[in-house]
Amino acid sequence: MIKIVTDSTAYLSEAMIQQYDIRVVPLYIHFGNEAFREGVDLSDPDFYARLKEAPELPTTSQPSAGEFLEVFKELSGAGHEILVMTISSNLSGTWDSAMAAKNMLPEAQIEVIDSLSTALGLELIVKAAAEAVAGGASLQEVAAMAEEIKGKLHVLFVVDTLEYLAKGGRIGNAKAFLGTILKVKPILFLQDGRIEPLEQVRSRHKAQARMLDLIAERLGDQGPQAQTAVTHALVPDEAQRLKQELVARLGCSEPLMTDIGPVIGTHTGPGTVGIAAYV
Repeated sequence: MIKIVTDSTAYLSEAMIQQYDIRVVPLYIHFGNEAFREGVDLSDPDFYARLKEAPELPTTSQPSAGEFLEVFKELSGAGHEILVMTISSNLSGTWDSAMAAKNMLPEAQIEVIDSLSTALGLELIVKAAAEAVAGGASLQEVAAMAEEIKGKLHVLFVVDTLEYLAKGGRIGNAKAFLGTILKVKPILFLQDGRIEPLEQVRSRHKAQARMLDLIAERLGDQGPQAQTAVTHALVPDEAQRLKQELVARLGCSEPLMTDIGPVIGTHTGPGTVGIAAYV
């Protein structure tokens, strides 16, 4: 049997984790000398409350190779093949840790996929892989499908401020947007696993509407067949409206809805909303 392993930045629902028996290896959030495992030691509400009061921004770090190795030993020892999907290697060292652990178990059947994404994008890839495994696909077939999806995936998001990305060092070429007037909201996207600037729009509402336009343009007449997801950080009403507009605009089925947790929230900040889609 194939077992799926991912990291905590996929922000999977507990229902999905239980349904497909997915193993989640947590990343870490550091407030000063305190370290917390994402999704284990620190809830989302507690994280954002601490973020608001923290004199300095927290930092994040990847799980160790040893943490992946422990999971791999358990699963392979029980006779399972293993498919691992991680946050983009251009955003975190998590993929490196998973690969190092794989190389420590050369006798095990392990495929490690660099999603070149995270959060809602990674969640969509994991969901598709889990469904394929449940449908009887082989390890090689599921790995190939995951690679195909990541090449078709569109991930766009609007942050309330670039402050968090800049201070966390994950801003990439979006630094070109720094210094713009306060009311301009940047639309960013993931390209080759990196955060890149797309457009600037004058207001949150207009930026979200433009994000919908861009997704619709990229999918063209394939919108009704799209697999989609919506995410947010502390703006559930905006995310719910975005989800409804996405369905109305594309004619697609109900999108996945997820909250942005501590690791990604450290870098994007409160008020972020995002859309992921692929056909």
